[in-house]
Amino acid sequence: MEHVPTSDHEAPLTPGQLDAYLARIGVDRPISLDVGSLSRLHRAHLMAFTWEALDAFMGWPSAIPPAAAFAKMVEGRRGGWCYEMNGLFGAALAALGFRVTRLCGGVNRALLGDVAIGNHLTLRVDLDQPYLAEVGLADGIVEPVPLTAGPIRQRGFDFSLLPTADGWLRFHNHANGMAHSFDFRPDHSDEAAISATLGWLTQDPGSPFTNALAIMRHNADGYIALKNDCLRSVTADGASERTITSADDLADTLKTIFKLDIPQSGRVWEKVQAVSRQEAS
Repeated sequence: MEHVPTSDHEAPLTPGQLDAYLARIGVDRPISLDVGSLSRLHRAHLMAFTWEALDAFMGWPSAIPPAAAFAKMVEGRRGGWCYEMNGLFGAALAALGFRVTRLCGGVNRALLGDVAIGNHLTLRVDLDQPYLAEVGLADGIVEPVPLTAGPIRQRGFDFSLLPTADGWLRFHNHANGMAHSFDFRPDHSDEAAISATLGWLTQDPGSPFTNALAIMRHNADGYIALKNDCLRSVTADGASERTITSADDLADTLKTIFKLDIPQSGRVWEKVQAVSRQEAS
């Protein structure tokens, strides 16, 4: 039976939005709806968009519906975090005709318990079998994987998808990943839990995103990550890092490495310095 969207969170992109999205990621409309097409779209999305939680860090407005993510990421040429990255990707896939289900997950539920449920949005795409499509974990997989338990290896990074004792599935990130794992169930959607957690993630002082600048972008063999003033280049073979030293350095890094044009980059640098002073005290 065809899935009918029940909220604006599930609404597919309009034809015009879809054309603009495909142009943004540099991919033609797929001829067939198969895992090969899904993989090309998945990788292209991650190579085109930067994962970033600037809105939460700076206290700027943030919204969950894919239409808001489209305005920000495609029209505004920004990046996004899990709700936006996976939300926009899912809406684009739905507009193309893929069968997509938005799943309510919990990053680091292994450590935090059920309070984590809702702090992550991931996607199930049903083709010849169910696939996990995940463009919102920042430093995770770059292509979809079957929803079956077992090890996963991509670009030399090792991941796994394993059942938990209480009936969830746990995606284990690679050893140096920012998030160690996230839990989900293939049939569990809860938009209310996601919406409720958005407020905590963007406003609470205890949120990991309000007290640290976090930006990541995939490249051919790994990714580049910025946490506060530490810029790391990571591959499966190792990592190198340097320190951002000034507002101009940050603005240039955002523009040239992360492909973000942030007019308020000076304010971002001021807050990064304030965070560093607080951590040092």
